[in-house]
Amino acid sequence: MLDVKRLRLLRELHIRGTLADVALALQYSPSAVSQQLALLEKEAGVKLLRKVGRRVQLTPQAEILVAHTAEILETLERAEADMSASLTTVAGTVKLAVFQSAALALLPEMLTAMAQDYPEVRIEMVQREPETALYETWARDFDLVVAEQYPGHAAPRHPELDRVVLTTDAIRLAVPAPGVAGGMANLRTEPITDVADTAALPWVMEPRGAASRHWAEQACRQAGFEPDVRFETADLQAQIRLIESGNAVGLMPDLMWKGRPPALTLIDLPGLPRRTVFTSARRASRRRPAILACREILARTALQIPESPVGA
Repeated sequence: MLDVKRLRLLRELHIRGTLADVALALQYSPSAVSQQLALLEKEAGVKLLRKVGRRVQLTPQAEILVAHTAEILETLERAEADMSASLTTVAGTVKLAVFQSAALALLPEMLTAMAQDYPEVRIEMVQREPETALYETWARDFDLVVAEQYPGHAAPRHPELDRVVLTTDAIRLAVPAPGVAGGMANLRTEPITDVADTAALPWVMEPRGAASRHWAEQACRQAGFEPDVRFETADLQAQIRLIESGNAVGLMPDLMWKGRPPALTLIDLPGLPRRTVFTSARRASRRRPAILACREILARTALQIPESPVGA
């Protein structure tokens, strides 16, 4: 009989690529991972790993086991979800991954409501970029993820994950408020009315690879220019400070203004584009009561967000 825990280690190696990464993800030592996989080879009676330089590579027989292991883990996860659903108390730990603007806008009220309505559910939250968080939820690092999708820019799809829309928010051009003298004071004296007016101005954007960065660059190119991206940061609050102080312009989603009136000018974009915020969980575990409770409270919290920011 093949050991399920060792099969999971083999699948983790398939996903993560190295013994060291498997050990780090599962809080084992690399030698312990190696020993367990050696025992799995003995149980299977076939070679599962081969050395390629300093790394190990899965054999075709190991790939077969990995495919079956995914099915086994899904079955076990569904069994656990069904068992939890049969209980009268909603309890357990939910590991939640969320990106920054959703964390700022949704998490404080959501955590308060969860503590009141479902006191036996423990929420463990980590901030992650959506693309990474979706992959890590598929890999079973997280139970639930709050992710985003920009118009015309599809977020990664993983077959084992579902997708439930939580809310949408407008994306607007953010520029310094009138009269703010900053680093851009000598670059443009006329009012900014659209993206094209920012062609000669410094921009702040997220680092390359982020969906928001790609979308912002495309918006500038459609307006007829290549943006002068002088400032890169994944911290949207830092982006806001650069814009408020008159040192940059940028594109901002409305969720950033939840509980914080903007001290800058927001300009609607052509077509009034909106970002979609959604949750994803593995289909095998989505019926777990604690996950259902988190989604319920997140949806309730999202409904309370104003349609447009004060001062827009």
